[in-house]
Amino acid sequence: MEINLPEVVEEVNAAFERYELALVNNDVDTLNQLFWHHPTTTRYGATENLYGYEAIAQFRAARATQGLKRKLTHTVITTYGRDFASANTEFEKTSGQRGRQSQTWMRSIGGWRVVSAHVSFLSN
Repeated sequence: MEINLPEVVEEVNAAFERYELALVNNDVDTLNQLFWHHPTTTRYGATENLYGYEAIAQFRAARATQGLKRKLTHTVITTYGRDFASANTEFEKTSGQRGRQSQTWMRSIGGWRVVSAHVSFLSN
């Protein structure tokens, strides 16, 4: 298996950046599009455990729309072959709250999709 093929890293990085832009702008349609539409998709958030695409989409539709801006640091994207990747990053919200995020990405017929995600906050 080839790790970090440059063209695949570029594809995943573009999908990751698209996700981040949608997240801080509360672009729910794009966020939903970037998650795999499947019952096994998971998202563990700071305060919620979501199982399946439908639960994730419902959470997105109901979440607060303020205080979403943040700055990313220490982002690491690793690709495994041509169809699987992980993205890990740390973030700091404008409020000063710090956290971390990990995502597992899979190439699907429709493009790169998040199949599993985790967000947690750090003690300041």
